[in-house]
Amino acid sequence: MTTPPLLEVETLTKHFPVGGGLFRGPSGAVQAVTDVSFSLKPGETLAIVGESGCGKSTTGRALLRLLEPTSGRVVLNGEEITGLAPSQLRAARRHMQMIFQDPFGSLNPRMTVRETLLEPVLLHGVASGNRASKWVETLLSTVGLSAHHADRYPHEFSGGQRQRICIARALSTRPKLIVCDEAVSALDVSVQAQIVNLLQDLQREFGMAYVFISHDLSVVRHISDRVAVMYLGRIVEEAPVDEIFARPRHPYTRMLLEAAPKPEPGLARREGAAQGDTPSALKPPSGCAFHPRCPLATEVCKTTRPEETVIGAARVACHHIGAATERVSAERPWPPALAARLKVLAEARTKTVA
Repeated sequence: MTTPPLLEVETLTKHFPVGGGLFRGPSGAVQAVTDVSFSLKPGETLAIVGESGCGKSTTGRALLRLLEPTSGRVVLNGEEITGLAPSQLRAARRHMQMIFQDPFGSLNPRMTVRETLLEPVLLHGVASGNRASKWVETLLSTVGLSAHHADRYPHEFSGGQRQRICIARALSTRPKLIVCDEAVSALDVSVQAQIVNLLQDLQREFGMAYVFISHDLSVVRHISDRVAVMYLGRIVEEAPVDEIFARPRHPYTRMLLEAAPKPEPGLARREGAAQGDTPSALKPPSGCAFHPRCPLATEVCKTTRPEETVIGAARVACHHIGAATERVSAERPWPPALAARLKVLAEARTKTVA
């Protein structure tokens, strides 16, 4: 029996008007997110990756209506979030929470940890009185902190401890969905590993689904089940994580993987890699937005936006997903050292799942 999706996102769009003045309307719009669609099952992790400015964080905030979408639908557990009135939205937020990138900036410096964790518990009626206090202690214990930490302020903790507090706050309402917006990018590598392992343990225990927004491909490889690659506000490729790393089909996905630092002395950059910077979201290129940087670009790429092609469990938006992409993959295979490393990672993940 197929498990119904917990989250369904259909053509989600968020544009920011710019220009204009007191007596004039906007002169344009920053197309931060355009026609983004995906679904997420209970207990599943979808990673969203891409360069800075591609729309990852805007997508995460629009999902929870921290930013009001320009258009599109978001359905959580059968309820359409985008159509809820403010009072209904407050009730729905019990089931969807967010972990922000900056663990210090997202905590109120004038509130103790106890006050920070009690606020959503009392607001959503999760517990009250002595039960609420016990719930706070349970939350702290769950994320690896002690009860005596409850009466301290955010500035008294390290970065990793503050992120644990943010995770405890996100868990306080026992949500079904958590959006992790660069949740480990501000932390040291050793602390990153602790937080990622904590998130995975909590997911196994409580069955939550994650939308994991990140630019760190090693973390994405470790934590995610599926990966959605964004470029200039659109998803250009989505596939299971092993498939993305072993067989990237979109030229932009391949560029991201090739750009990741590799601990191989003398490993030269291959010819044909994408060049240049991301165009402005205020005036995206015509046709395929990636064509000014793409080594496979032809005339059709400059004039016609590619439709999504479904290949097994993957979906890709590229005019040259067929023979041309296969030819480039054959002509420019992964370096032997990197291919071997990816194989080891895949085997380790298979053993862990088993």
